[in-house]
Amino acid sequence: MSDISSCPGLETAHGKLLYPVYLPDATYGMVRAVDAHDLENAGVEGLVMNTFHLMQKPGSLVVQSLGGMHRMSGWEHPIITDSGGFQAFSLIRENESFGKMNEDGFIFYPEGSKRKVQFTPEKTVQLQLSFGTDVVICLDQCTHVDDSAEEQEKSVIRTISWAKRCRKEFDRIVKQKKYAGPGPKLFAVIQGGGSFELRKRCAEELLEIGFDGFGFGGWPLDSDGNLLYDILQYTRELIPREFPIHALGIGHPENVARCFDLGYEIFDCAMPTRDARHGRLYSFDPGTADFSGKWLKYIYINDEKHIRSDRPVMSDCDCPVCQRYSIGYLRHLFKMGDSLFPRLATIHNVRVLTRLCEILRERKYGGLNV
Repeated sequence: MSDISSCPGLETAHGKLLYPVYLPDATYGMVRAVDAHDLENAGVEGLVMNTFHLMQKPGSLVVQSLGGMHRMSGWEHPIITDSGGFQAFSLIRENESFGKMNEDGFIFYPEGSKRKVQFTPEKTVQLQLSFGTDVVICLDQCTHVDDSAEEQEKSVIRTISWAKRCRKEFDRIVKQKKYAGPGPKLFAVIQGGGSFELRKRCAEELLEIGFDGFGFGGWPLDSDGNLLYDILQYTRELIPREFPIHALGIGHPENVARCFDLGYEIFDCAMPTRDARHGRLYSFDPGTADFSGKWLKYIYINDEKHIRSDRPVMSDCDCPVCQRYSIGYLRHLFKMGDSLFPRLATIHNVRVLTRLCEILRERKYGGLNV
């Protein structure tokens, strides 16, 4: 394998994330059904964890007492922490009894508890840095693309205001610490829904504040489940190419390929691992796929036609699952309800995403043995 140091990527204290990169969602500090060794064997370079959820389970004091997220989870590579704004927004949108939003942030009432939790921009930065994250993401107010123009504008105003407060708190804390190598990075999130005008306003004001990178905020799909291609393209064009941009919540293989072509470098999504646990496995032909059209194939493991199939899930896959086990055997595990199935299926689906990123990287930058 040739030297990869010249390949574009994000330098962190726990290693370099090479672009493009898919990061599995380890929401509560783990990717379900697999451990750190499994993830490394599947070619995973980093993980995304969630501040809002970790604050509650196992709790911020527990995470700190266990040595921070890296030591707690046994993961020695980069970690990005989502602020949790999307999760708080989703819960409150679903049921107002869970809490409310105001100019100061979120007030959240944990289920089964009488106490209330203040979730402010400053608090999210404090928590993320105390966890030992490599990339802090600013608190933002998420919206759905179908929300009213008034709600979209309110989201942009609050997102910019909160980003300023996050920047100030981040700088205050980092200034007090001495980092031997690369220190933590701070990313801001660009909101604006489907409005080109609001996306431009948000991006320009965030650029003026100054951040290490940015994220595409808001739900990236329309009501029919189609990628918001035009708004994603426009948002990427607003940010100078020297800044990485994280396609937050985008991780379907076809969408990863399309968004990388637009200039997005970092991807995360729970879909590939969730699909794996539910018996939907991914496959494609690395030698012929040009990543246009419907190049991705699905293997629904519960289908009776797989009972006697002795072939691997993906013929040209180097993951340990395809190297050793047949579709028929995986179906047997699934029908038996054995815990080995979600582990093997997750390893495979994750490897499909990391393999895809390696191929995209090779085709754009060259010089890597993929």
